[in-house]
Amino acid sequence: MDDFLTERQKQVLDFVCEFHQRRGIAPTHLEIRRRFGYRSYGTVHKHLKLLRQKGYLRGGWNQKRGLELTEKTLRGRRPPANSVPFHGRIAAGRPIEAVPGVDDLPVPEHLLEGGPAGRHYVLEVEGDSMIDDGICDGDLVVIAERDQAQSGQVVVALIDDEATLKRYFPEGDSIRLQPANREMEPLYVAADRLRLQGIVVGLMRRY
Repeated sequence: MDDFLTERQKQVLDFVCEFHQRRGIAPTHLEIRRRFGYRSYGTVHKHLKLLRQKGYLRGGWNQKRGLELTEKTLRGRRPPANSVPFHGRIAAGRPIEAVPGVDDLPVPEHLLEGGPAGRHYVLEVEGDSMIDDGICDGDLVVIAERDQAQSGQVVVALIDDEATLKRYFPEGDSIRLQPANREMEPLYVAADRLRLQGIVVGLMRRY
């Protein structure tokens, strides 16, 4: 198939790429529809289908935020990367001890809050408790080291020296750690048992 893009197809592809660059994940069909003012999802599906057929996108049929950029699209769009420490795996589904790491990973500069001079590290997600936020098993999350967070941010929290990845909601003398999975219940932890290790500022997915 001819890989020529119409002006609107190019605009949709640029939006998907820019969204992915800013947030590390793909936009949903709803976000694409709202961005371009489409009245129905049919127009979104049509453009995405053609972009897949022309080799610019893949995936995304039934999975939320499942759109993936192909090598054809990524070629020439890769931003400069910085070397960031890899600290191992963290369970997004249950608290486990974070694994100390010795390796560094290349991380695009736009995913580093405050630029490359900030203190960051990378963790590999294990489990599916954050899947509704587009954070899937095997994803790499970029963490900015923080000992404080705003309500609703995705954080790395230590509970009695075991680490977990959840959304953070202070509620009086306790903290609600909320999974992004409708089949899972939140964790309630006394504030004095919890230590924040950082907030999620970026996400990378291996293809």
